[in-house]
Amino acid sequence: MTAVSPLHLIVLGPGNVGSAVAAAALRSGHRVTFAVNPDRAGRAAARVRSTAALEGAIVAEPRAAVAGADLVLVALPFAALDSALPPLADRLAGRAVIDATNPVGPGLRHALGEPSGAERVAGLLPGAHIVKALNVYGAENLGGIATAPGAAWPLMPYAGDDPAAKAAVAAFLTSLGWEPLDVGQLSAALDLEHLALLWIRMVRMGGVDGHLVWSALRWTP
Repeated sequence: MTAVSPLHLIVLGPGNVGSAVAAAALRSGHRVTFAVNPDRAGRAAARVRSTAALEGAIVAEPRAAVAGADLVLVALPFAALDSALPPLADRLAGRAVIDATNPVGPGLRHALGEPSGAERVAGLLPGAHIVKALNVYGAENLGGIATAPGAAWPLMPYAGDDPAAKAAVAAFLTSLGWEPLDVGQLSAALDLEHLALLWIRMVRMGGVDGHLVWSALRWTP
């Protein structure tokens, strides 16, 4: 695994996905702050204190928290984004923001059609550098991945428009044990959101083991 300098990850959303990624980040030597509004800070702090894998994480008010971010992870319910993100837009301008959300509609269909949920996030955070990642699996795969020596690394595709932000996210994903795969510009996030819907359909409805992940295999003709 390539060494990555410790980062300060700000997590918007202390639920299953945000907590799983936070646990993996802490284990990899990164700092983690959960950005939570004051009316919910007590519950979030109690969860952090009671979860061994989150030892070392702190809870702070969102605008104060994101001011010190190296990376920001958006792991909120998609329906909450319209109210949660605009108040942070000025603080997140110029920063790399990982969008791990999925707009899931009735019948496990994409709730927006087009554009992608990530492009909606970009519209709510003008000036931020949005990278779609960490959305194609459930939380059970995001708390840490163990692979046998010599085995293929599990795949984590990502998409975005800003090269520097994508490089920072790719390095972070590598530090967590993923093989990052650049799938293109932010418009490709729509495909990643559909890939997430496929995973959800297979696992949550089809009974496939939730530890299903993909790998990229290459061959020489």
